[in-house]
Amino acid sequence: MSDVDLETPEQQRRNDLLQERLDAAEAAYRARTPASGAAFERACGPMPGGNTRTVIHFAPYPLRIVEAAGAELTDADGQTYLDFLGEYSAGLYGHSEPKIIDAVKAALDKGIVFGGPNLPEIELAGLLCDRFASLDAVRFTNSGTEANLMALGAARAHTGKDAILVFANAYHGGVLYMTPYAERINAPFDFIYGTYNDLEATLAAVAEREAEVAGILLEPMAGGGGAIPADTGFLRGLREFADRTGAVLIYDEVMTSRLGRGGLQGEYNVIPDMTTLGKYLGGGLTFGAFGGRADIMARFDPRSEDALPHAGTFNNNVLSMTAGVAGLRDVFTPDAADQLLDRGNGFRDRLNGIFQARGIHGQVMGYGSILCTHFQSAEISKPADTAATRPEARRLFHMAMLERGIYIAARGYMTLSLAHTDAHLGRFCDAFEDVLDAHGEVLSGA
Repeated sequence: MSDVDLETPEQQRRNDLLQERLDAAEAAYRARTPASGAAFERACGPMPGGNTRTVIHFAPYPLRIVEAAGAELTDADGQTYLDFLGEYSAGLYGHSEPKIIDAVKAALDKGIVFGGPNLPEIELAGLLCDRFASLDAVRFTNSGTEANLMALGAARAHTGKDAILVFANAYHGGVLYMTPYAERINAPFDFIYGTYNDLEATLAAVAEREAEVAGILLEPMAGGGGAIPADTGFLRGLREFADRTGAVLIYDEVMTSRLGRGGLQGEYNVIPDMTTLGKYLGGGLTFGAFGGRADIMARFDPRSEDALPHAGTFNNNVLSMTAGVAGLRDVFTPDAADQLLDRGNGFRDRLNGIFQARGIHGQVMGYGSILCTHFQSAEISKPADTAATRPEARRLFHMAMLERGIYIAARGYMTLSLAHTDAHLGRFCDAFEDVLDAHGEVLSGA
């Protein structure tokens, strides 16, 4: 029997109304954004689906952004939006942080591609090692995807084993989707799948292959999976498993490194063997990094005859290195990180209070400045739990927030940036309340 067969007449009425509201919202969106629509049609010629980065596509077509400043975006139709997507956490500094812009302009005046070591990379590496407890040494890449690939390779080389323990429905980069639909495009590692936040199920899944595990890869908060924080006991259990088996515990902190002065590993005080980084740490420019224990990272020392190779033309590009230094040294200081963490937690609690005041079955998950809205009251402890929210509800919420000038991800993901003021947060809350007042009947528990 299908889910539709099990629906009550009242549920069917609400679902029909949800679809009607969504259709109307998308029609209004098309009417407001003709230039973005036309740009999308042009883009569909040279690019499949008019797209070269899947996550930024949404139906009926995405906004075409032409300018950004501070915490605002402007689309091809001249409309402005408060940016609460924050480039999926890479936009920590907003769009026009003067200290970063000035540093990059000065670097541009000295040349772009050196083909050799430069000075800013030394300072950035030192800043990262000082900031994150797990980093004795670090190497740079061009993205979080590359960082995770290199960390997995390092774990295999260091242990002499091949299997990687990962978690169902996790995301670790463009060739590391831990979902069945991406199997043919993923890098061909020997994956063993555990269950996020369920230590017992995970240990059972890996029990017969413990001796084969080279590494354990996870986010200490499942960002792409719905902003689901890990349980402390779960992380401690994985730490104990790694210690017992010799596996390398790897935290993907590409997103979560902004959550506190020492990343989430510092908040939990459960320290991995390796950490991967990316997003905002390049100051808004292309960036990735992987690092960890001295004995593991020493295997990349080119002075050794048996050193592991690590290539990448733009790994240490001087613009990303310079922007990264300016951001981490002068703007996102440890104190600033703590303040943003507290601000994000307060904002999350404020939004959940709006849900509760209206009796709507919904919740905002997350920690600090990375959050995600779910229209369900059921507990969420792993990415699969978020399936209780109907896709149409997420789409309606997204369209409705855009209509009110708030830019978030189509799946409800959002971040705070250092450019956001109290007034910006207030505008978001006003829009949030207005959307729930207008559509709460069909969004509640959808």
